[in-house]
Amino acid sequence: MAAPTTAFGISGGALSPLGRRLRVLLSSERVAGDLRRYFGTGMPPGQATFTGSRFEHLAGGGDRPDAADRITAEDLIAVQTLSVTVPAPVALDILEGRLGTRLAGLLHAIPRDIDMVDADALVVAAGSPADQAWNLLCEQYGINWVIAGKVLARKRPRLLPVYDRIVRCAVGRPPSFWLALHAALREDGAALHRQLLELRQVARVPETVSALRVCDVAVWMNHRAVGHACP
Repeated sequence: MAAPTTAFGISGGALSPLGRRLRVLLSSERVAGDLRRYFGTGMPPGQATFTGSRFEHLAGGGDRPDAADRITAEDLIAVQTLSVTVPAPVALDILEGRLGTRLAGLLHAIPRDIDMVDADALVVAAGSPADQAWNLLCEQYGINWVIAGKVLARKRPRLLPVYDRIVRCAVGRPPSFWLALHAALREDGAALHRQLLELRQVARVPETVSALRVCDVAVWMNHRAVGHACP
């Protein structure tokens, strides 16, 4: 018997578990409205309901050319819009100390002008500069995997995703979320990536918002709305 076909005409049997889960979540009728509400589409600037709508755009973005390879004070404020805070001692070390220098060296080695779907898997694999930066952040007192991921997503919004407890509760815990998402975006002719771009267009979300961020917000809003009690 043939596998059922999704709304986008893709055979569900051909997809990875994460890819299948995301395709189902993103096919919900509520997704476009959730995106509009989150990003304040049609509302005056600064009046969006969710502070996270400013995450990628604050001070011109974390990946703007003059700041892409260093973590700035604006970046540390931007992650607060996603309800996390970098502890003051770590923030000072990032801005003025050796930690900032080490992170800058790693950021310089992480591609800036590429989407995850177009990147080689090695770019997000264990031992890559991105993985090293994530681990270095996680080694700091008061920095957990959620905060580290959000800091790096601010610096490379097209390449590295936001991944927090709500998204994890919604889509599961693959051994490496980066690699699993990379595979899901590329499978079946990059159908998931195209779906995210279509949702961005339908919801009239600015093109400066990456496909990864559209995915994060859509999953986060849906899971939050249905009232799941995430651990």
